[in-house]
Amino acid sequence: MSSTSVLAGTAAPRPAEPGRRRRRGGGLHSPHVLWLTVPSLVWFAVFSVGPLAAMFVIATLRWKGLLYEPTFVGTENIGHVLDDPAFFDAVRNSAIQVAVVIPVMIPLSFMLGYHLSTKPRGYRVLSVLYFSPGLISISVTGMIFYGVLSPDGGVNGVLRLLGLDSWVTPWLADPATALPSLVAIDLWRGIGWTAVLFAARLASVPADVIEAARIDGAGRLRTMWQIAFPMVKDYVRTLAMLQYLWTLFTSAALILLLTKGGPGTSSTTLSYLVYAKAFAQRDLGYSQAVGVALLVLGVAGMLLIRALLRSSTEDTR
Repeated sequence: MSSTSVLAGTAAPRPAEPGRRRRRGGGLHSPHVLWLTVPSLVWFAVFSVGPLAAMFVIATLRWKGLLYEPTFVGTENIGHVLDDPAFFDAVRNSAIQVAVVIPVMIPLSFMLGYHLSTKPRGYRVLSVLYFSPGLISISVTGMIFYGVLSPDGGVNGVLRLLGLDSWVTPWLADPATALPSLVAIDLWRGIGWTAVLFAARLASVPADVIEAARIDGAGRLRTMWQIAFPMVKDYVRTLAMLQYLWTLFTSAALILLLTKGGPGTSSTTLSYLVYAKAFAQRDLGYSQAVGVALLVLGVAGMLLIRALLRSSTEDTR
């Protein structure tokens, strides 16, 4: 028998059917692969879900601290919160804070970030200068502005030098200026840092799109807001939500250093009220009831930002 007849009699392998895949050990759905996610799930449950559940449990207790025996009181703490004028003052102050910080910070940061993305002369130095306030620790920031805003500090000194003595005021001790001073510090800390993040995202926008807009006669403002902004709108939404949560949840440290919520409750926010009730007044149940309200406002604010900054691709779905 010739070799050609042997080859002819040998069955040729069948080609693989299109769309059909060979599975070896189940791929990504293999139990061995799924077991690799267990450590991260345990970490998430212990350090994320656990504290969140504990907050709801503590909100139902009358508890002065770890050395005291807790007593279950149900919804009594919620009633105390809703009957406390300080809580509504804190809600008002937190609403004012985020209502000013977010609409001012995000547009200004985007404009500065767009300017950096065009790589002007000295843009590397500008990036460092913009990013620096976000790198300064909160304690150092507090000491800086305690000196700048004190009755004999830098701001009042400049006003006296300019002959504007009627504008001189104890900025952190005046109920009319304490909260606006804290808002101004939040903007000082956050605008430059956010601008650098925007510049990093805008660097990925195709250069030919920007160049085509300029060839068509679009000016700098039109290119920035009608071309670049829609292309990074999803990132704008993400940064807006992060800055919202940062402002809402982390204002306690700066308030503790500068005003301690005063004068009266003029600069008390929800974040600071949680701290003050838990550590200064030793009322953990009330504190965590406020924490639940803070969580609800945080989720509601993120949903609102997501709806307002919905991208065009999501609108067409």
